[in-house]
Amino acid sequence: MGNFLADRVVAVTGAGRGIGRAIALAAAAEGARVVVNDHGVGIGGGEPTSAVADAVVREIEEAGGTAVAVADDIATMAGGQRLVDTAVTAFGRIDGAVCVAGILRERMLFNMTEEEWDPVVATHLKGTFTVFRAASAVMRRQGSGTLVGFTSGNHQGSVAQANYAAAKGGIISLVRSAALGLHKYGVTANAVAPVARTRMSAQVPVELTEIGEPEDVAAFVVYLLSERAREITGQVYTVAGPKIAVWAQPRELRAAYGDGPWTPERIADFLPGTVGTDPMPMLDRLAEMARAAASGQRPNA
Repeated sequence: MGNFLADRVVAVTGAGRGIGRAIALAAAAEGARVVVNDHGVGIGGGEPTSAVADAVVREIEEAGGTAVAVADDIATMAGGQRLVDTAVTAFGRIDGAVCVAGILRERMLFNMTEEEWDPVVATHLKGTFTVFRAASAVMRRQGSGTLVGFTSGNHQGSVAQANYAAAKGGIISLVRSAALGLHKYGVTANAVAPVARTRMSAQVPVELTEIGEPEDVAAFVVYLLSERAREITGQVYTVAGPKIAVWAQPRELRAAYGDGPWTPERIADFLPGTVGTDPMPMLDRLAEMARAAASGQRPNA
């Protein structure tokens, strides 16, 4: 057992499998007391079960750590609140909340149904909000705490996962809002966009050229939860095996000013040569992927 997170209390959603499980185990191994949350539903649906969260708690305890399980659905306000209440009741505080839980419902935008949109946004985006909301109230009173949301490189856009991409983009904005609103209370908020071998990444229809293991991501999250990362907030990081990258903050790229009121005709003459556009690398990648698929190869991403 290490002591990188000694005396800290950490709650992790989606902790029954994959990256969430790796984070829960790594946090416990570094001295944290862990609340393991997993609703126990497969990435494509199914009936929930508490067995997966209970199994991770047993792993932690058998290794000499301390953990409790919560199987509530964090896509509900009550579920997010119960996760935090459990941490406070069992351990007296909450120092870190890590929101990994996620599901997929893949469909082209023009075919996507409400039943495919709602649960994805609810699990990823609302599920992050419910936990952040409950945890930040306690952390504000404590004067310290760390929130970690999980996003994806797909926040740039996705061909057949508009629901997932929209939710992941929303998580980035939620994290940045949390960082701004909670800074004066000593609370930090960051996002991680992992690329690791999991049940979810196995659904990706391209060959991921930069990919690691859940344990790579877990090590990074343990760092974010530690005192060593107290000055880091409002950031988005990618972890892909040996690679760690930070994403740019949103900012205006280019601006120009016209004289007089705008009309559609004036804009058509003015915009292309002055403000212009920002090239979309994903469009070029789509063309490369199409050529690879046409030649019978699995496209790289």
